[in-house]
Amino acid sequence: MIQSMTGFGKATLQLPTKKITVEIKSLNSKGLDLNTRMPSVFREMELGLRNQLSSRLERGKIDFSLYVEITGEETSSKINVPIVRGYINQMKAVIPNADETELMKMAVRMPDALKTERDEIDENDWKKIQTVIDEALENIAQFRKDEGVSLEKEFLHRIANIMTLMNNAVSYDAERVETVKTRLRTALDELKENVDENRFEQELIFYLEKYDITEEKVRLENHLNYFIETIAGTEANGRKLGFITQEMGREINTMGSKSNHTEMQKLVVMMKDELEKIKEQVLNVL
Repeated sequence: MIQSMTGFGKATLQLPTKKITVEIKSLNSKGLDLNTRMPSVFREMELGLRNQLSSRLERGKIDFSLYVEITGEETSSKINVPIVRGYINQMKAVIPNADETELMKMAVRMPDALKTERDEIDENDWKKIQTVIDEALENIAQFRKDEGVSLEKEFLHRIANIMTLMNNAVSYDAERVETVKTRLRTALDELKENVDENRFEQELIFYLEKYDITEEKVRLENHLNYFIETIAGTEANGRKLGFITQEMGREINTMGSKSNHTEMQKLVVMMKDELEKIKEQVLNVL
C-alpha cells in the first residue's frame, strides 16, 4: 500500500506548569529535508530527535515544531536585585525626593534589570515529551496512509484509462494497414508501371514492419501491470514508480512516432496526458 509524503501530525501534553505541543508537517521532496524548531533548552536533545524522526518519516520536507506554553507560576526570568537597587540609589542621588514606587518602575525597565536563568531538562519530563512526539508521528503516519489511499484510487483510474486508450489505438491497426496498401497501390497506378506483385507484397511487409506497434503494446501493457503490482506492495516505492512511468512514456512515444494514423495519434496524445497526471502524483508518493 502506498503512502503520501504529504502529512500533518499534532499531539499535546499537559505538565504541572507548562503545556507541550508537537506539530509535524511533511511535503514532498526527493530525499529527507528535516527542519526542527524548539526552545533552546531542548537543543541538546536535537541529534537523538532527528534520528527518531528520520527513522519513521523516511522521505519528505519535514518541519518539526515543539512549543512550550507556561501555564503555572513558574518563570525563568528573575529580578536582578543588586542591579535594580543600584539603579534606584543612583536615581535617588539625582532626585532625592522621588517616590520609591516610581523609581522601582523605572529601574526594572533599565538594562540587565531582569536576568533569565537557564532551565535544565527534567529527564522524566523529556520521557513524557518523547511519548508525545511518538504520538504525533503516529498521527502523521496515519495521515500519509489516508492520503495514499486517495493516490492509489487516482493511479488505478489513470492506468485503466491508458489501457483503454491503448486498446482503442490498436483497434485501428487493420484499418491503418489497408490505408497504407491503398495509398501505395494508388501511387504505383499513377506511375503506370507494371509491378511484380510478389515484390510489391514483400516491400509492403517490410514497410509495415517499421510501423508495427505490437511490441510497444505488449511492453506498455507489462509496465501498466507492473505499476499496479508495485502500488500494492508493502515497501516505500515512490522512486520505483517514477522509473516505471519513464518506461511507460518511452513506449507511448514510440507508438506515437509509428502510428502514422490520425485517430491513433489522437489517442496517443490522450495517453500522454494521462501519464503526465500520473507523474505529477508520483512525486507525492513516499
